Amino acid sequence: MSNESSNGAEEAFIDARVMYAMALERLKATDIRDAAEKAWCATKRATDALIIARTGREPDKSPDTTRMLAELAVEDESVRDLRPLYALARDSLHGDCFYSGLCDPLPATLRLIRETSDYIDKAEQLAADVPS
Repeated sequence: MSNESSNGAEEAFIDARVMYAMALERLKATDIRDAAEKAWCATKRATDALIIARTGREPDKSPDTTRMLAELAVEDESVRDLRPLYALARDSLHGDCFYSGLCDPLPATLRLIRETSDYIDKAEQLAADVPS
């Protein structure tokens, strides 16, 4: 990936993978709410890593990540596909399941937690494919 280790993107992707592994561990322990929150954190860190790789700046807070992802999506249509996935994880995993305890329908929540790995993969690929 382009200059990731020097600007923090690589470390943020490592954080994302660690958080995802923790989400899977919480699933094994049948703690769906904590698994959902950890999957959300993994999604956010992967998004932060993409932003760092593309801009050299790390978002301070979640609203900054949301805004900066939207800005990247305007500049690069390949990033646009991540926006609805990011919003779904934020709203469903973080907001509904973790905070409100509304994790139903459970199969959809479980699928979304497991698909976090795909999101991280996509963000890593986009970080590596910096447009010229």
